[in-house]
Amino acid sequence: MMQAADLHRAWHALPVADIDTIFGTGRILVLAPHADDESLGCGGLIATCCRRSRPPLVVVLTDGTGSHPAIPATELRRTRELEAMAALQELGLDEPGSLVFLGLPDTKAPHAGPQFEAAAAEIARLAAGCVAICAPWRHDPHCDHLAADLLAREASARANIRHISYPVWGWNLPPHDMIDQDEGGGWRLDIGAVMAEKERAIAAHRSQHGALARQDPDGFRLPEDLLSVFRRPYEVFLSP
Repeated sequence: MMQAADLHRAWHALPVADIDTIFGTGRILVLAPHADDESLGCGGLIATCCRRSRPPLVVVLTDGTGSHPAIPATELRRTRELEAMAALQELGLDEPGSLVFLGLPDTKAPHAGPQFEAAAAEIARLAAGCVAICAPWRHDPHCDHLAADLLAREASARANIRHISYPVWGWNLPPHDMIDQDEGGGWRLDIGAVMAEKERAIAAHRSQHGALARQDPDGFRLPEDLLSVFRRPYEVFLSP
């Protein structure tokens, strides 16, 4: 067991490595529980891959309709899909078929059962030709992030490829929380050269920054203390 504050310090001290060392040489599947997680946790990775002519495949797990309950689900779903497309264009990823929406219900992504098996099979199918699946850290405190971790574990086993984790909400764990830390190490990816692209991608998710406040004053808004984490010139990737 480790306190979250100590874990965060350890993440900041991880060795810097290149993409090939972390993921292998080939295409990476980035699994995002919601549209915006790909930009927050992996925006630098995506932009770096695109600069190196090895564009990743981004798969968004849920429809994102839980962030603003007062807005009709069909309208919000389309808004968030368009934001994801705009964000990935900022990162340099605009190839046809490079973004897939699985459309599972927000806050209800499966952790087990027939829906889980079907989703894992689809992710494994999409991962054909990839060398790794990159998905949220298993201790990210959100049920859909846990679902993404479980699905990535299952799909990577089916596809026989690497499974790498990235923290999002894990950065916001209270300092004294005790974490069952059993990961096998990790790395930092230097993203200094693509920080501007990442910042524009995060900003493209306008609904998550208060743009829908008039329609839903009580809707979700990304907290500044979390956003500040993703202004650092590196991203953290963990080996489960």
